[in-house]
Amino acid sequence: MVRRAPDADEFASQRQDMVERQLRRRGIGDERVLAAMAAVPRERFVPEPYVRRTYADSALPIGYDQTISQPWIVAAICEATALTGDESVLEVGTGSGYSAAVLAQLAREVLTIERVPELAQRARQALRDLGVGNVEVIAADGSAGLPGRAPFNAIAVHATAPAPPPTLMDQLAIGGRLVVPIASRGADMLTVFRRTAEEIDAMTGAGLEREVIGPCRFVPLIGSEGFSE
Repeated sequence: MVRRAPDADEFASQRQDMVERQLRRRGIGDERVLAAMAAVPRERFVPEPYVRRTYADSALPIGYDQTISQPWIVAAICEATALTGDESVLEVGTGSGYSAAVLAQLAREVLTIERVPELAQRARQALRDLGVGNVEVIAADGSAGLPGRAPFNAIAVHATAPAPPPTLMDQLAIGGRLVVPIASRGADMLTVFRRTAEEIDAMTGAGLEREVIGPCRFVPLIGSEGFSE
């Protein structure tokens, strides 16, 4: 028997259930983030073979050895950026475009970088189809950021870095936050760095506040300040 995909009403119900069960009950408390997660139709970013699992509490494959992160991770990253609505945000690792669509609900503009051109184009089309007008998708090495467009009020990295990326930190505005998974023994650790001074040192932590959100699992950050391919 072939199972049909849920219709729009069923997806909307599943999305609301996701917000209440997977996010609010697990500690996501920022009402703007919860509203953004409730507003963005995640099913529009999930490949057809996995669309029935759109609102499962898990990551899903999107091709090219990449995934769309589980909803809680997307919400946790968005909450950690502490956006209020007038920020310029850099996202590293566009993937499906889903997290960019959520960030677009929370910030003035989102610049998102994807190193796989085919995924960048697919995300660009999905965002266009949904009428998301404040996201720019760029195919490039995301680990280097976009120094020509800096500074950013927040930078969200959806791939594990071997160490705090100094080039990305340099592109933060004072008071800005970098959310990035850092590789460590046994697990990746989702970490928030807040820039507190003009002069910073990623190795010593000078001019930075650091907070660990918790363990996570991401694909590796590939590029000049990530892992080799």
